[in-house]
Amino acid sequence: MGEVAVESFIDQLPLHQTAAKDPNDDRQLQVITVESRSMSTGFNGLSNDRVVGELNPVDAWLPITESRNGNIFYAVFHLISSGIGSQALLLPVAFAALGWTWGVICLSISFAWQLYTIWLLVILAESVPGTRYSRYLHLAVVAFGPKLGKLLAIFPVMYLSGGTCVMLIITAGGNMETLYKIACGGGSTCEAKSLTGVEWFLVFTCMAIAIAQILPNLNSVAKVSMVGAITAVAYCTFIWALSINKGRPNGVSYSPSQESKSDMAEFGNIFNAIGKIALAFRGHNLVLEIQGTLPSSRRNPSCQTMWKGTTISYLLIAMCLFPLTITGFWAYGNKVPVNGGLLSALSQVHGHNTSKHVMGTIYLLVLINSLSSFQIYAMPVFDNLEFQYVSKKKQRCPGWVRAGIRLFFGGLTFFIAVAFPFLGSLAPLIGGIALPLTYVYPCFMYILIKKPSRSGAMWWLNVGLGCLGTILSVMLVVAAAWNLADKGLHANFFRPK
Repeated sequence: MGEVAVESFIDQLPLHQTAAKDPNDDRQLQVITVESRSMSTGFNGLSNDRVVGELNPVDAWLPITESRNGNIFYAVFHLISSGIGSQALLLPVAFAALGWTWGVICLSISFAWQLYTIWLLVILAESVPGTRYSRYLHLAVVAFGPKLGKLLAIFPVMYLSGGTCVMLIITAGGNMETLYKIACGGGSTCEAKSLTGVEWFLVFTCMAIAIAQILPNLNSVAKVSMVGAITAVAYCTFIWALSINKGRPNGVSYSPSQESKSDMAEFGNIFNAIGKIALAFRGHNLVLEIQGTLPSSRRNPSCQTMWKGTTISYLLIAMCLFPLTITGFWAYGNKVPVNGGLLSALSQVHGHNTSKHVMGTIYLLVLINSLSSFQIYAMPVFDNLEFQYVSKKKQRCPGWVRAGIRLFFGGLTFFIAVAFPFLGSLAPLIGGIALPLTYVYPCFMYILIKKPSRSGAMWWLNVGLGCLGTILSVMLVVAAAWNLADKGLHANFFRPK
């Protein structure tokens, strides 16, 4: 949602007049006056000739843009907490299918590609003078038009927000059960006293929503994100350092899997491996939202602070993911299980000769990181639901409404996690559909908004990357669908393990 309401988008942003100040609200509403001037005609045929020169008051009422007191440290914490997740633990599985050479090449290309698209999003956030686009969906609407923009972006944005929260419930529930077994020492007594899968899901959801209730906006999540960033770096370091210290077990092989019985099956395995690498880099649906929490001025635009924070955070992310992947594949080779990744491999291979305090600490760090990531990934959903209320009532959400929205979201994600505990098996398929949000849309949005010369390098680079990303997305969806048809899907509806 841009801070300046454009005439063409009045129907999307109904509250474009300055709201009266609530006498009970001690927070002042910032109003930024923008010089009235003729601007270049629209993006994708939309007229931008007439601009309303005041800050949209709706933004001061919504969780993402309610507070703009962030700084470079907050941005770094948010980016690391949202950028490192359970997908990183599956990277050695991809190397098992691709081998050393192609694994390293694909990992390096994916890292550089997604970092480039983040840079595009950062500069597009303030691509129009006097306007800030603080939400991915609104930038897509500006670039592609209202109908096409919503069609292309709504599903990926909501899946990468709400769907990630569902996956966090599923994986964290399993990790909490494992942590409990480590703490009580295992055995039949532990099994008898352990909670069921549904109960573990409920415990994690209650913890996550309880934290969300005391975090009114995205800027207030910064301290939680700091904890999430520290725990993410810590558990990645613990896992790869412990894997090196324990050494390689006997029978480790680094050769690509030869189990494929047909060319199509081999094609599916290769592209599933590429998909695991491509989907390991996440958080693009949060970049504009994080930048929206930063202050901005002509002298110091938010894009400068955001890019510095991005550089620092992705340097740290690279220092986590590359050693984790390379040492994990070196230590376990083809023995890394598809379900659980490195965490399961470490537990299965070295669990018997590793202190339970060390193993418990690793699982605890992963759990804390999951709680922290839940907060930042849920915020765009909270923001969208509150926007629906604000648009109809033309006032800020009362505290009880905001609390109710968070409880509703927690209940919905818990229900989906219980109903579809096998959602991780569908991640390659759904992730392939959402992949353009990371690798494709930023390239085309840059062309449509910035309009570089067709004879220039930026035009050809972005068209090439956008087309390549589209082809890659289609291939990943085909490969994932083939694997599901070939190997089948264990659809254990309402029966989480």
